Amino acid sequence: MTLSEPPLLPDQRRERLLADLHAHGTLRVSEIARALGVTTVTVRRDIAQLADEGAIERVHGGIRLPRNGEGQPHFSVAVEEPGRSAGTDEASLPAVGMVVPSLDYYWPEIVRGARDAAPDAGVRIVLRGSSYDDVADVRRQTAWLLETAGIQGLLIAPPTLGDEAAQLIDWLAALDIPVVFIERTATVGLYQEHVESVSTDHAFGASLAVRHLAARGHRRVGFLASASSPHTPAVRRGWQQTTAAIGLELDAPELISPDHRDPRWDAEIDRGIDAWLAAGTTALLAHSDREAISLVARCEERGVHVPGDLAVVAFDDEVAGLADPALSAIRPAKYTIGESAMQLLSKRLLDPGRPVHRVLISPQLIVRDSSGTRG
Repeated sequence: MTLSEPPLLPDQRRERLLADLHAHGTLRVSEIARALGVTTVTVRRDIAQLADEGAIERVHGGIRLPRNGEGQPHFSVAVEEPGRSAGTDEASLPAVGMVVPSLDYYWPEIVRGARDAAPDAGVRIVLRGSSYDDVADVRRQTAWLLETAGIQGLLIAPPTLGDEAAQLIDWLAALDIPVVFIERTATVGLYQEHVESVSTDHAFGASLAVRHLAARGHRRVGFLASASSPHTPAVRRGWQQTTAAIGLELDAPELISPDHRDPRWDAEIDRGIDAWLAAGTTALLAHSDREAISLVARCEERGVHVPGDLAVVAFDDEVAGLADPALSAIRPAKYTIGESAMQLLSKRLLDPGRPVHRVLISPQLIVRDSSGTRG
């Protein structure tokens, strides 16, 4: 095969692929990509469509032309395992964009998981940092990746709260490249169809915390979370449902607070502490680490001892172990989340017609000093 000028249209590419398959027998995806002047990801998309149309057959390790009634031989294309070709130059691999809301808390481990999985997917990651709630910035970063970096897929954690965020999600879902949400879930369109996603099972994490505190003898478990976190509704749901399911007292106060850096934080957390003590609350689930650490510091200033007067379990386990006392915490599988998101995107690149997947990954409970035995 020789390089085609000008670039072929998709239908022309697929016709060329079939013609060369007939003419040459066994071919490799990398050879086809070089000859057509396209990426291996594009070739795999063409192969997936031809297979769906019945023009070729999938077999272990590749594809082949279907047999005809006269016993036509099986010419084939060998589909290399992504990222395993000898001498692959990372800079030459197709680009996948990744937009995360923080580069210094929670997200670095997720990025590392995705980066480590990228070579096996035959791609490289172009990373952009944004913010948790700046819709315009997330759109700007994504547009740069599309227009300048030429990405062929996108891993992203967009804002999800508010009308502008909903418009952003609609825009992302309508892109003509595969998109996988990380630690976010969303539905779009008239039929509220799901966007492909990988996320922590936050409700299950809350359930782990409540069951742990109940096993330590606590009967009234309160709740603290930030109003700005996209995960607060799921964590709260897990707290409420588990409290009811295992027969704990249902009147423990909850506080959905401003961010711990907000000027209103001190007054709000004092209000919460007063309410928890007045209600006889002896334990608390706090989302996230930063809110939990700020809470414990305020409790100590007021003479409320942790865990003696109030046991605490944090959620994130990013810095919980550094607190004094060290905080028990729910630890999301951050590396696995990034790795799984990259793997999910890779499968979508190889097979654009596969069903939408929503992957929930269970966190684990890390027990430390702050949830000591009741009494």
